[in-house]
Amino acid sequence: MTLTEEIAKRKTFGIIAHPDAGKTTLTEKMLLFGGAIKTAGAVKSNKIDTATKSDWMEIEKQRGISVATSVMGFEYKGQKINLLDTPGHQDFAEDTYRTLTAVDSVIMVIDCVKGVEIQTEKLMEVCRMRKTPVICFINKLDREGRDPYDLLDEVESKLNIQVRPLSWPISMGKSFKGVYNLYEKQLNLFTPSQRKLSDDRIIIEDLSSEILDDRIGTNLADQLREDVALIDGVYPEFDPKEYLEGSVAPVFFGSAVNNFGIKEMLDTFIKIAPGPKSRQTEQREVVPTEDQFSGFIFKIHANMDPKHRNRIAFLRICSGKFTRNKPYNHVRGTKPLRFSNVTSFMAQDKEIIEEAFPGDIVGLYDTGNLKIGDSITDGENLTFKGIPSFSPEIFREVVNKDAMKTKQLDKGLQQLMEEGVAQLFTFEIGSRKVVGTVGQLQFEVIKFRLKNEYNATADFVPMNLYKACWITSNDKKKLDEFIRSKQRHIAKDKDGKLVFMAESKAWLQMVKDNFPEIEFHYTSEL
Repeated sequence: MTLTEEIAKRKTFGIIAHPDAGKTTLTEKMLLFGGAIKTAGAVKSNKIDTATKSDWMEIEKQRGISVATSVMGFEYKGQKINLLDTPGHQDFAEDTYRTLTAVDSVIMVIDCVKGVEIQTEKLMEVCRMRKTPVICFINKLDREGRDPYDLLDEVESKLNIQVRPLSWPISMGKSFKGVYNLYEKQLNLFTPSQRKLSDDRIIIEDLSSEILDDRIGTNLADQLREDVALIDGVYPEFDPKEYLEGSVAPVFFGSAVNNFGIKEMLDTFIKIAPGPKSRQTEQREVVPTEDQFSGFIFKIHANMDPKHRNRIAFLRICSGKFTRNKPYNHVRGTKPLRFSNVTSFMAQDKEIIEEAFPGDIVGLYDTGNLKIGDSITDGENLTFKGIPSFSPEIFREVVNKDAMKTKQLDKGLQQLMEEGVAQLFTFEIGSRKVVGTVGQLQFEVIKFRLKNEYNATADFVPMNLYKACWITSNDKKKLDEFIRSKQRHIAKDKDGKLVFMAESKAWLQMVKDNFPEIEFHYTSEL
């Protein structure tokens, strides 16, 4: 198969949502439809022992939330689907934002009861910034939710994107009968089942058909006819080109926990969603069909298998063919790298692969050479753009609770920080270690993982810090002078870069005024 044919087979997308909208459940049910798994788990269910496939970390199983991006691949109707399930909780937004750099499109899940929530708005801003095509799945139709028209209006107003329903619900909650697929002209009747795939579909090209009355009742049939006529009158005909440009979001309705409404969306997705797209580097635009291989690291995860203490870097392939055991140029590094263990993913399950193509996400076993944002190429020095980093908002000092486990704690902190979920700062005086995060929950996750994966115990004591600023200057003497005068407030990040730890906004401004030759940076380029 040629490179062009391989590229044409691939779709790479992320699933995003506010917490508890049903994102991880939808992810798993898509795997079920793709035949990648045989039995679905259920998030936070006391009756079902298995946790969801994509939530594989121990803390995720206990808390019923996603705290790390999961990568899963499966085949569906001749297409190779690369699916990235992201954390919904705002405390892990940094992981989600970085993941969005590695996908070509997005499915956004919205709870029909709660509507558009704050984290959904933030995620949509990132998608809009990159003009990422978005499909909207309005979930939990088996519950008494809000009026579908109100939901559509809210999506348009709060997310600043036009919508076009491609399926439509027939009632909601206890009287929910199913959905009508406006795109395929099919009626799909609702059969609640958390474990089996329902497929009671009837082709109804003409909604005036009496078959509709027989299957859902005259009152609901008349309501559906009225709704469809209104939709066709109010919303313009769906144009796939506008969707690909990121200006229109197709909308589907369903119930992920009951495997319902998903197939309609998945069937439409493989028809309209973009394949691997071009990527911009600081040097030039990289096109997927180029013969020369290129890709970038967007995520690193330690201990995917706690028994083996492995460290895996996630590589998005942007152009050419990636081949196992071939030496590649590590753009930031000093020597070529060769990868003998190249894996594809099904959550934490992995298999060694010989080659991969644009759109694929592969795992590279790494001993510490790779960082988030690194480029790997056939030889050309390319630096991919758009991988965001964030300045921490909460700072806490690390207090070791077991002096006999100092090495384990140091190793655990180093590896967890390299994943990018938090940042570690070590003060020059006293070697005090401070962790900075964007949310409180990250400290719970770090503490839990230190204990369970590294057998190290630590507390995190709040610190009165406002901002961590990376400092540079064109005048070395002035920089040295600044460091001497502010030595008590100088730290280094995990890469050894100098950081000024400011205690308040007013004090930081005063320091800036007193040292105009020093540049203060709120982000560190990863």
